Order: sequence, then structure tokens, then C-alpha cells
Amino acid sequence: MGSSLVWLQCGACGGDSMKLLGMQRPSLVELAREGQVDLLWHPSLSIGSARDLDALLRAVADDEQPLDVLCVEGAVIRGPGGTGMFDTRRGRPKKELVVDLATHARFVVAVGTCAAYGGVPAAGGHEAVGLQYLHDAPGGLLGVDFRSRGGAPVINLPGCPVHEGTLSDVLCALAGGRVPRLDPLGRPVDWYGGLVHQGCTRNEYHEFRVEEHDFGRPGCLFFHLGCLGPLTYGPCNRYHESAHGSMTRAGVPCSGCMRPDFPRPHPFFRTRHLEGVPLDLPLGVDRAHFLAYKVMAAAAAPERLKARETTV
Repeated sequence: MGSSLVWLQCGACGGDSMKLLGMQRPSLVELAREGQVDLLWHPSLSIGSARDLDALLRAVADDEQPLDVLCVEGAVIRGPGGTGMFDTRRGRPKKELVVDLATHARFVVAVGTCAAYGGVPAAGGHEAVGLQYLHDAPGGLLGVDFRSRGGAPVINLPGCPVHEGTLSDVLCALAGGRVPRLDPLGRPVDWYGGLVHQGCTRNEYHEFRVEEHDFGRPGCLFFHLGCLGPLTYGPCNRYHESAHGSMTRAGVPCSGCMRPDFPRPHPFFRTRHLEGVPLDLPLGVDRAHFLAYKVMAAAAAPERLKARETTV
């Protein structure tokens, strides 16, 4: 018997469920066939009725059905006025259902940025939160001190939606009883320990400040077109989307969807500046050193880069 898993959808668009279906190495079917995962319930994939789910929930609450992994997709809606009645199941606030299942689960996984940090729903008036954070502030629905029956805090897998390779890898690790090492924001370090910028095919353009002001060319998108790759931790340029590429490889700026402050209240495709210098600098870089380095780098840029002779 595989690791028992229940998947709940709260304030979500369904994108993370699509990534669950899009897992390739291994796929969801392979995980089930090989006995690693026993999917007890998914609101879109399960063929059982509402009564079947009621029976499952009672069995979990009574400890008759072990629950190894609880995956929550989407922000938890607490409105209006803390009642949770904006998002219910059979008349009961889903936030209560999440709490009940989380207290019985061996591991709890927040799938996607909304479940991890509040994401898009937290920007509205729904009183939405992540499972253990609201943006980068600890707390969320379950509270700072929450630990699952396996002794772990909520495992956050941010992304809008989550990367299918990350989801597959973490589910496999949990199925084997291995808890990934987490950073201070609850993210597995092995997948979120590096910047999206690392591995970007435009890095050489970035280092020599060969900037683009419009789309369709191979230069750096950070200085003018809003790319947040140097400010965002994530595996996008290590695990390619659907095994093919990433946003920056396709010529689209990184939107920082794995950051706890996503979505930020600024235009996605425009970099904010202060005296000609990006207001938000790459992580770990101070303004004085950045300005001095980039002036020298631009002057030393090879002619082949200025001519955009390399391709993405």
C-alpha cells in the first residue's frame, strides 16, 4: 500500500492540479501503479460521490484511515469576518476541514504560492491566507507552532503554479518517509535553494548589462522589462517546464511567482528605477557596488553580445 494522499482545493484556479496531471518523472499514474502513492481523494480526479468523501473524512478523523500526506491547493479563505463562509463544502467552511485533516496528517504540503503564502486571493478582500504564512509573515491558518504528525511544519512548494518536477520529487520523498530540509519560509532547500537567475540563458547579457527595452531579442530582461529572476528563489532554469523550457528561455520575464509577496502591486513587464538604477536589486547586492560594477561591465561588454549574436 502506498503513501495515502488527500488533495484539497481551496481558493484556487486549478493550475496546481494540472501540474499534478503533468508530472512526468514519475507521473501520477506511475506513482500509483508502483505503489508509492495511494490517492484517496482529489476533487477533480476521484470518481466517488460526496457521501464517499464524507465517509473518508470520518475515517480519517477517527484514525481508522491513516493519512500520510495532505496536499492543499489554493489559499484558505477565512472571510467574511473570519467565518470562512466564502468557501464551503456542504455548508461547512473549508478552513475547518483543512485544520481537521492537517491535525491527522503525517505531512502537510502547501501546493503552489496561494496555499503557501496567500498568493492572488490574499490580494483581495477574502481574508485569504496560506497554510502557515501570510506572505512572508509566519502564522497563516495553522499557526507558527503547527507541526504535523510526522513532526514537520507545512512543506511549502510555491509557484503559480507549482513546477511539476518539484511536486513529483517531493511526493516521492515523502512517500519514502524522507522530509526535505526546509528554509526559513518552509521551502525545500534542494529545490528552492538557488535563484531563478542561475541557469538562465541570458546570464551573460545580464553580467555585461546588455539590456533590452522590448521583447523578442536575447538580451537581459531585468533592467527594463521587469524580470525578477535575480530576486526569486526557484528551480525554473534547473527543471524546465514540461521538460522543454522556462519563462526566461521563452523570452518572458520572470514574474517572481515563487516569492511570498507574489503578486506584487507593480506592472509585471516594467522595472522600477531610482536614478536610472533598478529599485529592486539582485539579492545580496548593495546599490553602490551594483552601480559601480554595472558601469564597468557595460563598458567592457563584448561586441558579439552588443550585436546579439548569440541566441536564447
